[in-house]
Amino acid sequence: MAPAPEPYALWLQAFAERPNPLCDAAPLRALMQQCQRQGLDQLPRPAAGNTLQRWRVLAEVAGFDLALVKLFEGHTDALAILAELDASSLAGEGIWAVWAAEPPQARVTITERHGNQVRLAGRKAWCSGARQVDHGLLTAWDEHNRPQLVALAMAQPAVEATADGWQAVGMGPTASVEVILDGAHAQAVAGPGEYLSRPGFWHGGGGIAACWYGAAMTAGHYLREHCAQRPGEPHALAHLGAVDAHLGAARAALQHCAEWIDAQPALDAQVPVQRLRAITEHSVEQVLRHVGRALGATPFCRDPRFARLMADLPVFVRQSHAERDLAGLGQAIAEQPAQRWAL
Repeated sequence: MAPAPEPYALWLQAFAERPNPLCDAAPLRALMQQCQRQGLDQLPRPAAGNTLQRWRVLAEVAGFDLALVKLFEGHTDALAILAELDASSLAGEGIWAVWAAEPPQARVTITERHGNQVRLAGRKAWCSGARQVDHGLLTAWDEHNRPQLVALAMAQPAVEATADGWQAVGMGPTASVEVILDGAHAQAVAGPGEYLSRPGFWHGGGGIAACWYGAAMTAGHYLREHCAQRPGEPHALAHLGAVDAHLGAARAALQHCAEWIDAQPALDAQVPVQRLRAITEHSVEQVLRHVGRALGATPFCRDPRFARLMADLPVFVRQSHAERDLAGLGQAIAEQPAQRWAL
């Protein structure tokens, strides 16, 4: 039997486990609205010949701020999904998000259906930006237990964006909270299962890798500027050389994957995109390590933009499923001819 904790340990434990408050959502929403007014959200559609240009914009926005790009990428992804499913007429005004995560403890079901109009009940988890957006594209489950994409207006009494489900300090402003639906009205988009089966499902996954890359590129710029201002530091230069190699690998992977998608827009892009994400994730993690070791504590403590970047990016890159995604890629490769690696 374990000994009882010392009395001081109880109040230290309570302090250590205090919740993290949600950040103010208003400034981020206002910035996203400004991006819309300037037309920055009107990106080339994926797989239409300019996928790399689309990813360049995502990378550029990510290089400025990851909280912003979380909203920006979700909004532009929603517009691309609506266009691919011949539902662009639903886009209208406002900021959109895409919420398709399906953890076992949270599920939304369709309780009524009248043509394309449906009513929803349940809890949706991992709703990034729920406190800032006007509309959500989310997956719900129909009476035959099939996933159905629906368009939901947030401004209705039957929709509650809670404060539950988010304790991260990184990516704090885009809090991926849980949304409770209690008879909420929504509109079905395309047919059951079409959200997952469409070619663009994996095209959107490549856009996430572009966001990771853009943020890592900014981290690399900090190190390059440090080395330019303090020439002759051998260890910092070694770290910069490693950063350049990792960013070069990720950049080449993004360019190759975008070219592949544009050349074969209707094909299943799962393997190319999973490979891209694996390469980019590894590169990002290495860039974070080298930049942090080279620059030391000063920018973490005194540069607000750098501090946010280094807190946000490890949270954002965990949108990857790590070894589970690698196992999926490995399974697909094991079923392919060995000569696919030939130069």
